[in-house]
Amino acid sequence: MRIGELATQTKLSKDTIRFYEKIGLVEGDRRPNGYRDFPPETVPWLHYVRTAQALGFSLSEIGKHGEQLRDSPDSAAALSALLADKVQVIDDRMAELANLRADLTERIGTGCPLRPI
Repeated sequence: MRIGELATQTKLSKDTIRFYEKIGLVEGDRRPNGYRDFPPETVPWLHYVRTAQALGFSLSEIGKHGEQLRDSPDSAAALSALLADKVQVIDDRMAELANLRADLTERIGTGCPLRPI
């Protein structure tokens, strides 16, 4: 399918699809007239990419694990492991932010909040 049809089916812009192609997330063949031609399985893959982004995965992470998840016979277990890892990253970041918040709160009203406490 051509890029315009792919954009319509995935509700992504052509520029986004071109960017994904540039970074290796999707691959389209070039027709003799120069148009891109994408296989039909690109549609569900792009839906997966957008869902993974909404869940906090970077394009780099998606690209790194995409082939493994698509081609693995045990992709559900692999995906669950990635989700568990992402939850741990979020928990760690929340703890860092809670510590930062406590430090900032402690400095409020101290006269010179940038001095070491």
